[in-house]
Amino acid sequence: MSELGAPVLELLRPERGERVLDLGCGDGALTEELVARGCRVIGVDGSAEQVAAARRRGIDARVADGQRLAFDAEFDAVFSNAALHWMLDPDAVIAGVWRALVPGGRFVGELGGQGCVAQIVAALRAGLERQGVEQARIQPWYFPGDGEYRRRLEDAGFVVESLALFPRPTVLPGDIGDWLGTFAQGFLSAARDREALLEEVRQALRPSLCDAQGRWTADYVRVRFAARKPV
Repeated sequence: MSELGAPVLELLRPERGERVLDLGCGDGALTEELVARGCRVIGVDGSAEQVAAARRRGIDARVADGQRLAFDAEFDAVFSNAALHWMLDPDAVIAGVWRALVPGGRFVGELGGQGCVAQIVAALRAGLERQGVEQARIQPWYFPGDGEYRRRLEDAGFVVESLALFPRPTVLPGDIGDWLGTFAQGFLSAARDREALLEEVRQALRPSLCDAQGRWTADYVRVRFAARKPV
């Protein structure tokens, strides 16, 4: 099981025979865990490449926009890990999840929260500013506070059973430049000199996010929640 996905998967408490939608399934690594526990799972993701990777695991995975879910009372639970912050219309996501669930169904997930990658974003914005790039509108992620996300869930009709905002610094498998190339394209594509921006950001972040052994850590903050659609 993915170490990063384990706590939220345990919060879901999946049961054999349950119908589960994995929203933002990625390559299907956690979806596979749900299948192994006897759940009947459909995975959806906006990336055709990720869906193809999930299908290679034998997952029933489909390309779909999480902000425009088309399911109607088909699932006992909707599960999402590290995906909801890429969906910039949270109310549309929550409304689609509500429709997808049967009465009594559960919505359990984890997403980036307020303050997530704040140091990284500050370094990117400062570097772009020095290149004369207008970057105020660059916002690739939705990182809510705990109170905000609780309100959105409750306004949609969900009963929130647990919700917490907490720091989750995470050691990266490689250089910070690799992380930026994967997750911060919205900033990098705006740069007048991409390589100069990468190097400037690397040097700016090294004192705080890189240890003496050269291991980089991303300053993640997470919102983890469990909510239920009333019967």
